[in-house]
Amino acid sequence: MASKLAVDAIETSTKVHFSGFHLDSARSDQTAGSAEEGEQHGHPFVIGVAGGAASGKTTVCDMIMQQLHDQRAVVVNQDSFYHNVNEEELARVHDYNFDHPDAFDTEQLLCSMEKLRKGQAVDIPNYDFKSYKNNVFPPRRVNPSDVIILEGILIFHDPRVRDLMNMKIFVDADADVRLARRIKRDTVEKGRDIATVLDQYSKFVKPAFEDFILPTKKYADIIIPRGGDNHVAIDLIVQHIRTKLGQHDLCKIYPNLYVIQSTFQIRGMHTLIRDSKTTKHDFIFYSDRLIRLVVEHGLGHLPFTEKQVVTPTGSVYSGVDFCKRLCGVSVIRSGESMENALRACCKGIKIGKILIHREGDNGQQLIYEKLPSDISERHVLLLDPILGTGNSAVQAIRLLISKGVPESHIIFLNLISAPQGVNVVCKRFPRIKIVTSEIEIGLNDEFRVVPGMGEFGDRYFGTDDE
Repeated sequence: MASKLAVDAIETSTKVHFSGFHLDSARSDQTAGSAEEGEQHGHPFVIGVAGGAASGKTTVCDMIMQQLHDQRAVVVNQDSFYHNVNEEELARVHDYNFDHPDAFDTEQLLCSMEKLRKGQAVDIPNYDFKSYKNNVFPPRRVNPSDVIILEGILIFHDPRVRDLMNMKIFVDADADVRLARRIKRDTVEKGRDIATVLDQYSKFVKPAFEDFILPTKKYADIIIPRGGDNHVAIDLIVQHIRTKLGQHDLCKIYPNLYVIQSTFQIRGMHTLIRDSKTTKHDFIFYSDRLIRLVVEHGLGHLPFTEKQVVTPTGSVYSGVDFCKRLCGVSVIRSGESMENALRACCKGIKIGKILIHREGDNGQQLIYEKLPSDISERHVLLLDPILGTGNSAVQAIRLLISKGVPESHIIFLNLISAPQGVNVVCKRFPRIKIVTSEIEIGLNDEFRVVPGMGEFGDRYFGTDDE
C-alpha cells in the first residue's frame, strides 16, 4: 500500500496546486468520504449577484469578468431558468408574473450548478423572451470554471442556492433609475411597448421587488450602491476574489484556517522532510526552519497595541507592541519539537504540556497536563506538528477551554494538516485559529496522513529505529 500511495502522490503532483505549484485540491465537505471525492475536482468560487430588475447587475458582472480575464470565469443568469409558458398562460401573458419566485425552475438551476461544481460541463437553456420558451434557441454550453457568477433578481431567495455561494453581492439602485433602464431595455431588447412595460411594472415588478427581492438584501455580504458606476467597490471585490482563488479550498469554507503562502523555499523544505531517505540531521534542520515560519505566522494573529518610539536619528516611528500575555502548550511528544522555535521568537515564554494517549483499540483518551496556573488569562499557542484525524486536537482544545481559556484565544500551530482533521476542529471550535504550512491529500485506511512525513516525533527525536 505504501508504494501505491507514493505513486499516487507523485501523479497528483502534476495537477494544479492551490499555492500555484502543482497539486489538485478541493473544497472538503462534511465527511471524510466527500472530502476525498472533492479532491478530484476543485470546487469553483461562486459569487451571487442579486438586486432589482435593471439595477445594474449585468454591468457589475461584466466588469468583474473583465478584471478576471486571466481566470476561468463564467456568468450563469437566473433568467435562463424561467419556466416555459404554456398555451393557456401565453393567451394572457400580460398577467403572468415573471418576477415571482415560482416563475423560475430552481431545481434545474441547482442541478446545473451541482454539475459545474463537480467539474462537469452543462447546457444552460437559452430563454426566448418573445415566445416565452427555453427551447427555441440552442442551449449554451458552459464549461467548468474557477469562478462562477450567479446573477438574477431572486438568486438569494432560495436558501439552497444561497448555500452554494462563497460571496453574495446586492446591487442597489434608485427605483426611478431602475424603471428608466427597464423601459429602455424591454422596448429595445424584448420588443415590448412602453404601455405594457409600465403596466407590468406597477402590477408585478414593483410589488415583487418589495415582497421578494428587497428582503433578500439582508443576506448580502456586500452591497454596491450605484451599480456599475461604483468602480471602487468592484475593484475591492475583484481583489478579494483573487485572494480567495490563491487559497486552499478549505480556507474558503473556514475563515479561521490559515495556510502560509507557499514558495519554492517552503516547497523545497517540505520535499526534504517528507523524503524517507533524509538523514536525521537534515530532517531536524529543515523541520526547525519550517516550524519557525509557522510560529512567526501564528504570532502575527495575536492582538497588538500601537506604539511610537524615537529612532537613533531622532525621528518618531509609529509601530506596534507585542502581546504580553502569551504562553505555549505542546502536545507530547511531537509538539515538543516546536518549543525551541517558539522560545527563539518569544523570549522567556511559559510553555505547558499535554499528553494525550490512545489506549488500545477502544479509542479511550488518557490525558496528563501541566499548564501555567494563569493560563486562562493568556493567549495560547497550541503546538502539534501534524493534524490528522483531529481527535487529539479536540481533546487538547477541550482541556484548555475547561481551564478557562477563551476559544478565541487559542491558535493551533502545525506543519501539515489533513482535510478531515481541519473539518473536525474548525466545526467544533469555529473561533480558534489554525495555522499550517500545507494541507495534505487526506488519510489512508490506517488513518495516517498522506502523503505525510511518517511518525514525526520518532524521526525528529531519533527513535524511529527503536
